[in-house]
Amino acid sequence: MKAMIFAAGLGTRLRPLTDTLPKALADINGVPMLELVLRRLAAAGVNEFIINTHSFHEKIEAFLREKAAGFKTELSREEAFPLETGGGLKKAAAFFDDGKPFFACNSDVYSEMDLEALYAAHLSSGALATLAVRERPSKRRLLFDRELNLKGREGEAAAAGLRPLAFSGIQVLSPEIFAEMTEAGVFSITGVYLRLAAAGGKIKGFEDNSPFWCDIGDPERLETVRRRAAGRP
Repeated sequence: MKAMIFAAGLGTRLRPLTDTLPKALADINGVPMLELVLRRLAAAGVNEFIINTHSFHEKIEAFLREKAAGFKTELSREEAFPLETGGGLKKAAAFFDDGKPFFACNSDVYSEMDLEALYAAHLSSGALATLAVRERPSKRRLLFDRELNLKGREGEAAAAGLRPLAFSGIQVLSPEIFAEMTEAGVFSITGVYLRLAAAGGKIKGFEDNSPFWCDIGDPERLETVRRRAAGRP
């Protein structure tokens, strides 16, 4: 099984930490965040990874060489500028040549969800993409019907009878989605999902009811993740 990990973000809200370090290598009680994500995916059956990079590419490359030798990894360097999640995924499309569904995950997300259940739900639904979603505050929640089919974005589509849920930055995709990605350059994968869903494409949600989810987007949330990983309240 394969996975893409998005690690090309600039992490501007974590400055000054990210003035000298990529957000993906932020320290979580002695372990880089990227290593935690690799471990979680490996425990769910992933054995090949591609990781996109931009700033501090060499530091991520060195980390993988020195500290993640047990993982089979490739790097997709976005040298000029970050391509965002959609552009980064499209650039790495050739990696997913085995015809099997794959994970795509943000490198800044600490999650305790059941990744194997997410993958199984994707296989059983026949969807182009299955997005981990949960009830939590967010400025850009997505809208789903009772069967968790994606129907739009909160504030941009009629919400009557639809349920707003926040995307967790973790998803399983079928490789057929690449043929549907008409966007080019810098673009978000969420925009692709919304466009495809509006055209009748099958984009599903998978509700994550696990005890904890948090990204490390700012110093306060980074400390929250550190406390959780250490088993502290």
